[in-house]
Amino acid sequence: MLPAGFTVGHWTHADAATGCTVILAPQEGAIASGEVRGGGPGTRETDRLSPLVSATHVHAVLFTGGSAFGLAATDGVLRWLEERGRGRWTPGGLVPLVPTAVIYDLATGDGSTRPGPDGGYAACEAASAEVELGTIGAGTGAAVGKIFGRERSVKAGIGLAAQDLPTGGRMAALAVVNAFGDVLGEDGGVLAGARGDDGAFVRATAFIRSQELVVPSPDDSTTLVCLLTDAALTKAECAIVAKMAHAGMARAVDPVHSAFDGDVIAVLTTATAAPVDASIAGVIAAALTAEAIRDGCRQATSLAGIPALRDLG
Repeated sequence: MLPAGFTVGHWTHADAATGCTVILAPQEGAIASGEVRGGGPGTRETDRLSPLVSATHVHAVLFTGGSAFGLAATDGVLRWLEERGRGRWTPGGLVPLVPTAVIYDLATGDGSTRPGPDGGYAACEAASAEVELGTIGAGTGAAVGKIFGRERSVKAGIGLAAQDLPTGGRMAALAVVNAFGDVLGEDGGVLAGARGDDGAFVRATAFIRSQELVVPSPDDSTTLVCLLTDAALTKAECAIVAKMAHAGMARAVDPVHSAFDGDVIAVLTTATAAPVDASIAGVIAAALTAEAIRDGCRQATSLAGIPALRDLG
């Protein structure tokens, strides 16, 4: 499913409903760019994704639970990469570059247990080209549809979508789905969202437009996406793809990029396959982003009292 050279690994603490997920680039790293949107991001070194910075490559991307505490898991990823000689050369030695973004999951399980350096290291050790999906890694404590609070939300997790490119390369989207809003299906209806008193989904945007909403917890949402490809793209072209891919997030999440979401899209390429026009790659990236977000809801299993779609009938 993944383009050649990339691997994904998870560390999961099911009892605490948290975890982290690492996307490892090949030994030499991957050209990377991205875009952070929404009013509540929790990040570390995502400035590395700007097309204006001097470093073109990164060596991994980490998505983690634990809110700001979970950023500490990056230290374990750095240690794992350094031990294997992966990083950017400096006069003082190799320095691995690892953009990191968090979701808030402290209210789902045991908020005192968060991913740390050992969790980040373990995720690297578990990395494989065969990606496990659903209630695992950074998606362990994820949920969507929170206009009435997590107690009436629906479980989500990690989803994946991939396809071959017209020029012969491949692209995949990995999503951690923890949105404030609804996740919309292919038909535009609510696939997963807040549940009303009768158990039926309440369309968040329609509800908000009709009456004042008191948001139960303003800090507990985010959707994170990492797009992986082998198409020959420059760092600037990866930035174009990331910008366009946010349209796919908007197709699948409504409302999106709110003050309560820390939405991030990163784009990584090994640039080992044929070139593809950035606009074409962006169209495909947006479609895969929407598909991966929906997949994150369909793959999830119930946890910590939050039901998954498969258990709602």
